[in-house]
Amino acid sequence: MGRLVINQKLVNAENAKEIIKICPFGAIAYENGKLDISSACKMCKICTKKSGGVIEYREEEPKNIVDKSKWNGICVYADHNGGKIHRVTYELCAKAKELAKVTGHEVYALIIGSNVGECAQKLLYYGVDKVFVYDNPGFESFKIEPYTAAFYDFVQKIKPSSVLVGATNLGRQLAPRIAAKCRAGLTADCTVLEMKPNTDLVQIRPAFGGNIMAQIISTNTRPQFCTVRYKVFNEPKPQENASGEIIAMKTEEAMLASAIDILSSSAKPKDIDISEADVIVAVGRGASSETMRAYASELAELLGGIVACSRPLVESNIFDAKHQIGLSGRTVKPKFIICLGISGAVQFAAGMKGADTIVAVNSDKAAPILDVADYTLVGDVQEIVPALIAKIKEVKADV
Repeated sequence: MGRLVINQKLVNAENAKEIIKICPFGAIAYENGKLDISSACKMCKICTKKSGGVIEYREEEPKNIVDKSKWNGICVYADHNGGKIHRVTYELCAKAKELAKVTGHEVYALIIGSNVGECAQKLLYYGVDKVFVYDNPGFESFKIEPYTAAFYDFVQKIKPSSVLVGATNLGRQLAPRIAAKCRAGLTADCTVLEMKPNTDLVQIRPAFGGNIMAQIISTNTRPQFCTVRYKVFNEPKPQENASGEIIAMKTEEAMLASAIDILSSSAKPKDIDISEADVIVAVGRGASSETMRAYASELAELLGGIVACSRPLVESNIFDAKHQIGLSGRTVKPKFIICLGISGAVQFAAGMKGADTIVAVNSDKAAPILDVADYTLVGDVQEIVPALIAKIKEVKADV
């Protein structure tokens, strides 16, 4: 950890004016003859390089240095519902195995619920060394306090070095709560994970609107918590034979205490999930007219896919947010995606670059989307898409 220190003796009205201009976040102010840095500071350290020694960055030695040798293993929280494990759990199991090769640690899975024995058994087909199970009727419905208590009990007893949680609706509630209880950090929506030999987990995610990739390392806290979206990593195939062991954890009565009473529950109607689509027709600002949207729907129907969009179309209330691809939308990994009139900003590209085949239609030869596409069609989408639809219909008619 470190902090910015202002050498107030070097400050005067003239250089203060120039230093204020340096900060891109407007975090520096000059009042009563002194410079001050507000909470708007993002620790970019530009001011330390351009202030002529007025502002310095000083590293601080941690007061309590964690003994990393006491924290071992990479744990994956097993997200499940209705007897089915969310597929992001399998993706994280594969990633955990990859990370564990660097440190030689074991891979754990943690599952909390009621009658989850079958789910625990399934995890043994994905290379998990140990599955820790909290199985109790009190965990049948998700309540944040009991789940946090069980999770915390696991952390205190097993002491995993790293904990990977899927960025599902449940995971996004549970991970911050348990991280805070453990007085540890949490990096949300990681897109890349790397492991150092000293067990420090390098958690990489886009920052500042996707303009930079931030590498976040918790050098002096354990466990290291992170969440990862569905389809960011590849889903492995299950092994032919189960391996590893299932360990039943004791549920104390105090763990089940909750201020929440669930009076009733009902299944949510199945909604459109672009994350599961094999074929996607993605529409951007350059194809946002009503006519082009109709063409996109027709093209998606012909290809057996669904229509998605980029962020500007959600902000313009043309599409619902559940159709949005990107960092602030959903991550997709279809077999085929065709992007119509999409420039391909970093935020969008990060959400779909894992597609098997990417086709881009754009009139701008310099559009960033062309750099990630496997096939490109440069021209007017209003001419290309109708011609493409006609050709597909012609081919289908001949079959």
